[in-house]
Amino acid sequence: MDKSHVIDALHALAQETRLDVFRLLVKQGEAGMAAGDIAETLGVRQNTMSANLAVLARAGMVRSEREGRVIRYFADFDGMRGLLAFLMEDCCGGNPQLCQPVLDEIVCAC
Repeated sequence: MDKSHVIDALHALAQETRLDVFRLLVKQGEAGMAAGDIAETLGVRQNTMSANLAVLARAGMVRSEREGRVIRYFADFDGMRGLLAFLMEDCCGGNPQLCQPVLDEIVCAC
């Protein structure tokens, strides 16, 4: 992931509703969630939610699939892994064992 993409991803996540959406989709995992259900769950108007989902999608933090008339959204774990890899690329000054507590914290236990 290049620096420009990282900045876009961080910008997308640096807004309260978009961060809430991303965290909700992470919790949903492979099931994802329909756009209308996301809006309803978070108490956000659908047109506002559509704009927020578009920002997250352009930043590579979510992906979508059309299911008939419904669009289902998913957290883009590849995008998040790319962001985390970039942020931790030079971690710990060449002592990877120092990063282990951080890695243990972010590894999925599911």
